[in-house]
Amino acid sequence: MVIPPGVYAPQEDTDLLAGALADEPLPTGAEVLDVGTGSGALALAAARRSARVTAVDVSWRAVCAARLNARLSGLPLRIRHGNLFAPVRGQSFDLILANPPYVPAPAAEAGPRGPARSWDAGHDGRSVLDRICREAPALLRPGGVLLVVHSALSGPGRTVDGLREAGLKAAVTRRRRIPFGPVLRSREPWLRAQGLLSAAQEKEELVVVRAELPV
Repeated sequence: MVIPPGVYAPQEDTDLLAGALADEPLPTGAEVLDVGTGSGALALAAARRSARVTAVDVSWRAVCAARLNARLSGLPLRIRHGNLFAPVRGQSFDLILANPPYVPAPAAEAGPRGPARSWDAGHDGRSVLDRICREAPALLRPGGVLLVVHSALSGPGRTVDGLREAGLKAAVTRRRRIPFGPVLRSREPWLRAQGLLSAAQEKEELVVVRAELPV
């Protein structure tokens, strides 16, 4: 994998979502969407299972990195530049993968810029997650599955509730506790002041939410 500066490198959340992907039964030729593909790591994992994969990212650097990594891997990916689901309106998928920005961030006059677009997600960490809950269900085929990874700081219960309200069967299916990374360490005092981290908490919990559209 080639990871240029400014492109999100595969980390613990990528690995957790890759494990959930590995557990999903995918028929040959299944249509898979990877939103926020970054380097293309998850899209390529799906392509290795003979899926037809579309990968989307809002960052041109990420799009170029995913294209390069697909070429180096010898795997076909359809890679699109755009904001979340905008490039695939009107299409439908058997599986949607999402590793969106989910780290709570102090209020700023402008939205995140540069590499921070890969992790900053508003004061509650849900600026992208809420859009996924609203918009992803319409892109799933009957029996289709959404797998989304994010931090427990960003309200997994709200993700599950939002997807259930949209008619999907949803639950947290994977959890992993990890040491704070550089971003969380840098804003640890703010997170504790907001009540998002307890005084004794020293690790972050990551979760995968699985949601399925009934047949």
